[in-house]
Amino acid sequence: MSLDQPSLRAPERQLQPAPEDRLAALERVWRRFADAEALLKRGGRVIEVTPTHYKVHGLSGFARLGDIVEQRGHAGARRGEIVKIGRDEAVVAPFERSADSGIGDAVFRRGPLVVAPHASWRGRTIDALTRAIDGGPPLARGDDTTRGAQTTPGAMARQRVGTAFMTGVKVIDIFTPLCFGQRLGIFAGSGVGKSTLLAMLAGADAFDTVVVALVGERGREVREFLEDTIGDSMAKTVAVVATSDESAMMRRRAPDTAMRVAEHFRDQGHRVLLVLDSITRFAHALREVATGTGEPPVARGYPASVFTELPKLLERAGPGGEGKGSITAIISVLVDGDDHNDPVADSVRGILDGHVVLDRTIAEQGRYPPVNPLSSISRLAGKAWSVEQRALVTRLKSMISRFEDTRDIRLLGAYQGGVDAELDIAVRQVPLIYEALTQAPKDRPSADPFSDLARHLRSKLNADAGD
Repeated sequence: MSLDQPSLRAPERQLQPAPEDRLAALERVWRRFADAEALLKRGGRVIEVTPTHYKVHGLSGFARLGDIVEQRGHAGARRGEIVKIGRDEAVVAPFERSADSGIGDAVFRRGPLVVAPHASWRGRTIDALTRAIDGGPPLARGDDTTRGAQTTPGAMARQRVGTAFMTGVKVIDIFTPLCFGQRLGIFAGSGVGKSTLLAMLAGADAFDTVVVALVGERGREVREFLEDTIGDSMAKTVAVVATSDESAMMRRRAPDTAMRVAEHFRDQGHRVLLVLDSITRFAHALREVATGTGEPPVARGYPASVFTELPKLLERAGPGGEGKGSITAIISVLVDGDDHNDPVADSVRGILDGHVVLDRTIAEQGRYPPVNPLSSISRLAGKAWSVEQRALVTRLKSMISRFEDTRDIRLLGAYQGGVDAELDIAVRQVPLIYEALTQAPKDRPSADPFSDLARHLRSKLNADAGD
């Protein structure tokens, strides 16, 4: 059979790549050899290992703070982050257990952490290194990769905050209303109902995308929180999880990763809600990493760098530039020992645009959400209230203050009706106000909380008058 016969020549023609494919292959080869990092991997050797860090000799000359490194030893490849650079050695905080490192292990620099959010990430659960942990398919990567720490938008380049939205939580919408691009703190001790309120706020219909960062959360509660509490809103939610048993670096990285995802969708024009639970555990992770590098404590065991990192993270939230969306941040603050003046709580309160205080005493009375309206404030409430609503809220707070200030007197039996007309009104109406503000997570969100409050008071007062 001749070689010129088509039966043998056809397969050869099919195996020939198209000209554009050959050009693409040549371009890939050229890029590979044009990149010095791909040809020459710079690295060093582990010279000292501690439970939370290890030191590397040979990286100091070209490493930068925040660079990701890969350590190769008997346990396989492990990644970490450079947190201190000396003349002859660099300190690395590993993302996995430092006990897996051994003296002499090779450590190679990988450069800054790359985060490449994609629209398909909505509905997914990832870790601090953007790896899927929900059992789903591998994550798609976007084109607009971000390297290193993100810069805060310029003060004069940002849009102004001025558009209010309804959360559906009556006590919030009445006493501490929110605007798009606002940063609000939820201050509470452990077990008061902080996570439940956060989930109720995350279900607001006003947002295009929700980003939830669970930092230092108990592992068994993550799935319950996302599936039961977030529920139907999970379809538009990206969850970034770093549980309490993970390393300090994973807990430190999780809020930054969540913020980068939120910034990506903000730049796409989305109105983004960022829920961070909790900033206190993020501060604990910062403290653990900083003390491991030898930084001295300055306030209740917290090094100074903790109070530098907090505003750097929180200031990235807020309104974007012209033509872009906004990041509305709901930040939970776990108050240690119910002390609302501990260093982290005090520092965060000065950065945010308002704070909601959850009171353990109110929770013990069975009133949920256990918000203390007298201690809570929204610095942008003036942009959300009408003139009539502002006057009404002022009147409500005055009544609640009189009611709470005289609680001990009334319990002792020293209160007599008819002596103080304003106190008589407060005694009669404040319990009804508390009853109207009670709201369970499964209750229907309130579209008009002021009207709901008025209807409840009218119906109860009319029922009492009929009796």
